[in-house]
Amino acid sequence: MLTTRFVNGAPNWIDVGTSDIDGAISFYDGLFGWRFQSAGPDAGGYGFFQLDGRTVAGARQTGPEQGPPSWTVYFQSADAEATAKAAEQAHGSVLVQPMDVMGEGHMAILADKASVPFGIWQPGRTKGVDAANEPGALSWVELYTPDMAAAAWFYHETLGLETAAVPFPGGTYTCVNPAGGGEDSMFGGIVSLADDPAEDTPYWLPYFEVTDAEATVAKTRELGGTIRVPATPIEGVGTIAKLADPYGARFAVIKSAPQQT
Repeated sequence: MLTTRFVNGAPNWIDVGTSDIDGAISFYDGLFGWRFQSAGPDAGGYGFFQLDGRTVAGARQTGPEQGPPSWTVYFQSADAEATAKAAEQAHGSVLVQPMDVMGEGHMAILADKASVPFGIWQPGRTKGVDAANEPGALSWVELYTPDMAAAAWFYHETLGLETAAVPFPGGTYTCVNPAGGGEDSMFGGIVSLADDPAEDTPYWLPYFEVTDAEATVAKTRELGGTIRVPATPIEGVGTIAKLADPYGARFAVIKSAPQQT
């Protein structure tokens, strides 16, 4: 599962690029209780969403040339330059070259073989988000892709990620974990686009934990967001819903089922 004891290959940061930063701040404050804090005058408008004083995500204003509003998932890398080279060697691409971020760490934006963008964060002073796998924080990520085998190979070559087929209602689900981490470190899954009629494009979908999925769906509608998939119970998993903010950035929420002991 996701924790803040970050290891190489696991998600350690997430941010949203939006066409309306003030509107996005208002939406996520109303939905999750996130408060926005600017990263300062040298950060180009970038800032942090915080919950009870802990950073749970980042946000930035983007223009049309940077693509539609979207969430970007970042994975920990011990060496951003090396990871970018590995992505290119695995037939991916580098969208934003590795760069230092004011001494906080090094970042890059890469894309896999299916042109799905994702981020790399090499920790410096900032290790990653301050909360995970709790209400209001990132708890799972899911890759939608046209070719699951090709995606699994790419992320293994680039980030060392491992996959495993896990029994799931109606079949199996392909889970992802960092190299050598095993079942306890699974943080996400890979899903074929052909298997999910709600998805029409390859991308990484972030899930945020909530205390009540139905109430979050209702609040999303009230705040001007879109309900892509209504609250849906899944045996042994919990209740999930797929949503989008008023500017089109897609995300999901989950009220996780109690852990079996």
